[in-house]
Amino acid sequence: MSDRPDIFTVGELRAAGHVHKDLRHEIRDNLIAALAAGRDPWPGLFGFSRTVLPQLERALIAGHDVVLLGERGQGKTRLLRTLAGLLDEWSPVIEESELNEHPYEPITEQSRSRALTEGDRMRVAWRHRSERYVEKLATPDTSVADLIGDVDPMRVAEGRRLGDPETIHYGLVPRSNRGIIAINELPDLAERIQVSMLNVMEERDIQIRGYVLRLPLDVLVVASANPEDYTNRGRIITPLKDRFGAEIRTHYPIELDDEVSVIRQEGKLVADVPPVILEILARYTRALRQSPAINQTSGVSARFAIAGAETVAAAALRRASVRGEDQAVARIIDLETAVEVLTGKIEFESGEEGREQGILDHLLRTATAEAVRAHFQGLDMGPLVAALDGHTTVTTGDQVTAREFLENLPSLNGSSLYDKIGERLGAQNDGQRAAAVELALEGLYLARRISKESDDEETVYG
Repeated sequence: MSDRPDIFTVGELRAAGHVHKDLRHEIRDNLIAALAAGRDPWPGLFGFSRTVLPQLERALIAGHDVVLLGERGQGKTRLLRTLAGLLDEWSPVIEESELNEHPYEPITEQSRSRALTEGDRMRVAWRHRSERYVEKLATPDTSVADLIGDVDPMRVAEGRRLGDPETIHYGLVPRSNRGIIAINELPDLAERIQVSMLNVMEERDIQIRGYVLRLPLDVLVVASANPEDYTNRGRIITPLKDRFGAEIRTHYPIELDDEVSVIRQEGKLVADVPPVILEILARYTRALRQSPAINQTSGVSARFAIAGAETVAAAALRRASVRGEDQAVARIIDLETAVEVLTGKIEFESGEEGREQGILDHLLRTATAEAVRAHFQGLDMGPLVAALDGHTTVTTGDQVTAREFLENLPSLNGSSLYDKIGERLGAQNDGQRAAAVELALEGLYLARRISKESDDEETVYG
């Protein structure tokens, strides 16, 4: 963050050559400057570069209010929050102004009076761009007073006349003047509350209890919503939808790498989770989104894979703590713990009652098999299959350490297969090598080349 400008009065602001821009010109100029310089205006967003982001950039350059439509967990809120990065880092306001008015253009009666009496001596304050982005989660109990404002009975009781503008307590939208207001889950607003937004969106003024306050608000309204065929809680009324200049559909990541990047960025992992584990979780999530047994209108959120990665990491840390491992590294065996706790994050189609766990297990096996083919294709697993000759077995489990697992692997009679397996996955330590060999064993089982028996404590390949 750069230092706050050392300017304290309107006179100093004019002397410094400051030029006032309205909000839409400010966003447009900063966006175009970033694009021209090759800077990414959308840090931390994956999978939207050729679809959503070009549409959003065109909408902002055109100066449109925007509504994002998409299923849960598609990154709508994160995308809206990045809009604050398109604002000037510091912006001048009239000091103690309730509506963050620009010193050159006061809009309330009180500020205009101050401008006339104080002139160039009027005090200036500075707002950081982070203070100019306001987010409101729409809930059914949201009132007009919350968004627009209402008469303040305490000010009336002090003796002010009822028509005095100073009796008004402004809501969230007027207080967001010269900034961005984001309304999450817009259809959850009651229809009468949505009606109160119409003047703000079109005429840029507000009406409170019959007062028509001609306040030329300078605010960008952005919103998120689930598609109408999913949400049963409400809808965006037609006049309000018509006032949004752009309606943009979001989507889940199209490329596998983007899905993995989202998990890696958003997951708060308390242990080392090898890339192949994240890849399997990403493949698993994508398989769920394509399964006819899953209710696709509700979507399979990216939070599913993120929570899965965090659970897998927690299982690794728990094992390391209990068994005294130096390094906590997640392995294939830990994926089963994720499935056990994630069932509630999925909505199944009617008629699938009782089959939920079987469906999840099957899709996890499918995702694991895909990862095995992607990484071990062309690698001869014959020596490992031969070593498991019906008498020799390999035991693993969520309480088996990586060192114990590796020490109990059968000898391959001089073959370097274990090293090759580790190299394919870039293994750097015992935990990562154990994860790689476990994946190879699981792949052989899924290919029906070896057997597998599991109970609550251990899994035996043989």
